[in-house]
Amino acid sequence: MAQYDGQVDSEEFLELSCVNVARGDRVVLHDVNLTIRAGEHVAILGPNGCGKSTLILAMTCQIYPMVQPGMRVRIFGRDRWDLTQLRKHFGVVSSGLTGMELPGERTAVTTGLDAVIAGFFSASTLWPNLHVTQEMRERAWEALERIEATRLAEQLVGEMSAGEKRRIMIARALVHRPRQLLLDEPSNALDLAAQRDLRETLRRLAAEGTGLVLVTHHLGDILPEIERVILMRDGRIAGDGPREELLTEERLSELFRMRVRIGRDEEWLHSW
Repeated sequence: MAQYDGQVDSEEFLELSCVNVARGDRVVLHDVNLTIRAGEHVAILGPNGCGKSTLILAMTCQIYPMVQPGMRVRIFGRDRWDLTQLRKHFGVVSSGLTGMELPGERTAVTTGLDAVIAGFFSASTLWPNLHVTQEMRERAWEALERIEATRLAEQLVGEMSAGEKRRIMIARALVHRPRQLLLDEPSNALDLAAQRDLRETLRRLAAEGTGLVLVTHHLGDILPEIERVILMRDGRIAGDGPREELLTEERLSELFRMRVRIGRDEEWLHSW
């Protein structure tokens, strides 16, 4: 079992206080106050456009809050980070399957293993100027093993299905053995079989001790291991607490502004 090997020892992954975020001339996050423990499994649920993805960008320092009295952002107990070092402590899997995740025209002719190794450099492929160590290759293979995707090592990314590309992206996020994994709409563009495989992969990672912060608007994405749910609407946190209290027909109907029905299949919930 792979273990987290970072150098931070804070009990808290994230502390946000009085956080407001503007994108362009519009404020999209309003007065967000949020703490997430290191290793905690959390789902952030809300309708499209509620600010979930912007919150992930703020968590990962890809965008910055508005400077105002009382505003504070602490990640793994620190107010300031060298971003290249910070990104070794958590992994991020964004919602798309191309573009921002695997940029560059060479991606299609890059093997799965090389795409994972390139995650050490936040690159799309192994360019000639990159110095790849044997440890990096071993870590990349280990990441593929953790998600049961070693069969993709020699396959070209351009020939992979959407589900296979998502596995490669998760492996890239795992190469640093992060303590926390952030996933933005992980089941987007996946068929039913690929969704099932993805969810089983995430359950294994959770069982190994990797904390999950999962952003979604699909109730079916919320793994049984996730005990805490954060509800978002109109750029604000509308609820934060145990899943049993928040994942109710009444609360979700209010959140999505429509009647929501909830069904249960063993450990899983689904809605319509």
